[in-house]
Amino acid sequence: MIKSINEKQSGVEIDLTGPEGNAFVLIGYAGKWAKQLGLDSKKIQEEMMSGDYENLIGVIEKYFGEYVTLYR
Repeated sequence: MIKSINEKQSGVEIDLTGPEGNAFVLIGYAGKWAKQLGLDSKKIQEEMMSGDYENLIGVIEKYFGEYVTLYR
């Protein structure tokens, strides 16, 4: 299918059902993104690890939802 250039999404897209959906991979991405945005990567990564996988996803949405699209 060919889409209009206006439908092009910017940012990162991650399939949570694939290898990129691994919690450790996501924590690594969050550290990188935080540094790029001038955020406290250690604080964000600690918040991600303070709960279960759903918490981890919620923290990504909280800090990076504007830049990252997650798919299940």
